[in-house]
Amino acid sequence: MTPGETASSAAIEALARRHRLGPLEALPWLLAIAAYFLFPNYLALGAQILIMTLFALSLDLILGYAGIVTLGQAAFFGTGAYVAGLLGAHGWTEPLSGLVASGAVAGALGAVTGLIVLRTEGLTLLMLTLMITVMVQEAANKATSITGGADGLQGINIAPVLGLFRFDIFGRTAYLYSLAVLFIGWLAIRMVVHSPFGRSLTGIRENVARMHAIGSPVRQRQIVAYTIAAALSGIAGALLTQTTQFVALEVLSFGRSGSVLIMLILGGVGRLYGAFVGAPLYMLAQDRLAAVDPAYWFLPIGILLVAVVMLARGGVLGIYDRLLALAQRPRTRR
Repeated sequence: MTPGETASSAAIEALARRHRLGPLEALPWLLAIAAYFLFPNYLALGAQILIMTLFALSLDLILGYAGIVTLGQAAFFGTGAYVAGLLGAHGWTEPLSGLVASGAVAGALGAVTGLIVLRTEGLTLLMLTLMITVMVQEAANKATSITGGADGLQGINIAPVLGLFRFDIFGRTAYLYSLAVLFIGWLAIRMVVHSPFGRSLTGIRENVARMHAIGSPVRQRQIVAYTIAAALSGIAGALLTQTTQFVALEVLSFGRSGSVLIMLILGGVGRLYGAFVGAPLYMLAQDRLAAVDPAYWFLPIGILLVAVVMLARGGVLGIYDRLLALAQRPRTRR
């Protein structure tokens, strides 16, 4: 075998290994299942954490892998939430088809807006994504007869999942339902990022000019990634509606976009598992700090974010990588 063939075989084997599920990848799911039994009084909060993990995972696809910086992901999250709410309030109570419909509408919005915003980059792109969120939120605020406006959308009825599992006040069904949808979403994103399409997204993030030079359809792939992320965000929003049976105008707020971005930065951007670390860390800290000081709970979160940005560029997972590298470094003899 020639050196070129050896190098090619090694590259193919390395790519194949990336597709295989590793033992550590089971850890988040084992912890989530254990939490169901260990913390039965916090399952409602746990369901919210799982939903925000799915939301952060959708953002990671476009920010961490495609390099698309956005402050407008709440537009798709809120769209999915309102679609699921309106369906539930008008007789379409089956939850799984409601998720599909919400993801489809949010994905369609992502495709249409992506054709516009992805023509730009940098600060212009950031402001356009923010303005789309503001416009969608204001439209929902003005359409009081449809959305409930500032009072929120009420009167939502959601049927039992698969006709068997009814949503209860303790959050048991909500937790397991959210965990199942998160698992499916994670599998889908994992397949995308480890596919040739996903590798091309990484190439676009690293060097757009070079990807243009090799003939890669950069704009089309960015739009596809943006649409997939929008659909996944819409499903996360629909999950929130179905598990709480209420839609507040806040689901379309800039704060929602900012919060999910903070979660991703805390966990680690472009790591696939950063969302699984950042979302629980942020929401558990928010829950505890808000109980101590409801007015100024965000100050410690801000200090933590600054510390992570200054001292741990790769988030919590970046710290883990550095510690692992130090442990594996061979010791030199004196």
